[in-house]
Amino acid sequence: MHCTDTTHRSHGRRAHLPTLAAAVAAAALAAGAGSLLLGKTATDRSEAVPRATAPGIHVTTITYRSHDGVRREATVILPASYGPNDRAPIPLVISPHGRNVTGRENARYWGTLPAVGRFAVVSPDGRGRRLATNSFGYPGQIDDLARMPEIVTAALPWVRVDRHRIFALGSSMGGQETLLLVARHPDLLAGAVAMDAVTDLARRYRQMPEIECGPRCLRRFGRPYGSLLQRNLAREVGGTPAENPRLYVARSPLKLAERIASSDVPLQIWWSTKDRIVIDQAHQSGALFRALRRLDVNAPVSEFVGSWRHSHEMRSTKLLPVALERLGLLPATASKTLPRSVALTDTTPIAA
Repeated sequence: MHCTDTTHRSHGRRAHLPTLAAAVAAAALAAGAGSLLLGKTATDRSEAVPRATAPGIHVTTITYRSHDGVRREATVILPASYGPNDRAPIPLVISPHGRNVTGRENARYWGTLPAVGRFAVVSPDGRGRRLATNSFGYPGQIDDLARMPEIVTAALPWVRVDRHRIFALGSSMGGQETLLLVARHPDLLAGAVAMDAVTDLARRYRQMPEIECGPRCLRRFGRPYGSLLQRNLAREVGGTPAENPRLYVARSPLKLAERIASSDVPLQIWWSTKDRIVIDQAHQSGALFRALRRLDVNAPVSEFVGSWRHSHEMRSTKLLPVALERLGLLPATASKTLPRSVALTDTTPIAA
């Protein structure tokens, strides 16, 4: 069962972080966690996957039964220093993956950060209504995510999960599912981070044909890529938004904004103005942030707006350490400020 790899407040206030990667790497070395060096990313723009060497962690594959009884795999990352003799509970981050990748590929984004902060990560392969790696927020998948603490401890009985420090963090489709987990299982989480997430699935369906697909893309797929995404999405959900609007509502965090606002779960929403995959993020993640502020000006929600490529902020050498520090999972020495290119809006009262 085991498989180990060796491998501030006001909007617009900005700060400079020229050495974020170096600072986290130094913290890793101080903790005995090894290197944070990443290799080249994959060429698929939708879900580029970095390759990492991570001598400070153990990567373990476990199996579980999904909502429909199908056997699936989940990848668990643990600090190499954590073992059966440890008695102290360890925080756990549930990290749903993005579209078209596996949990194991999603785990590579984390580098050695679990060793730096001494926390665990579980990234399940997941399963939708009809599709596997394209679950698109299916309610059964969200319930499976909520079971991950029990699944981890059942497969690895020596892992003692700190039930007061369970978090969720994902990007793209994983960000969408993180938000749905907050909406449907708020008592589970001590904090959550959603990056480049779709929040209005019907709007996403309608905009899919606008996704760029040049000559190389057309040669590869034989048709505009967005039309293929539309077809897959309709198959997974059970029809188009015109045919079954309520099914799209059930998978849209924006439509569940009242639940999220009342959850009292500290939430970070990260999105990019230059996203060419989840286009029009101002009406996806940005729209959710504005809705949450309207519903409750004191809701513990923060917005981070930048210009990164789709999901590139979720990297151990990019902005992932900033998000983790704000969750209390990394030491304060790891990252103290944001790059000047990122605007932060914190939870302060706004005018009606």
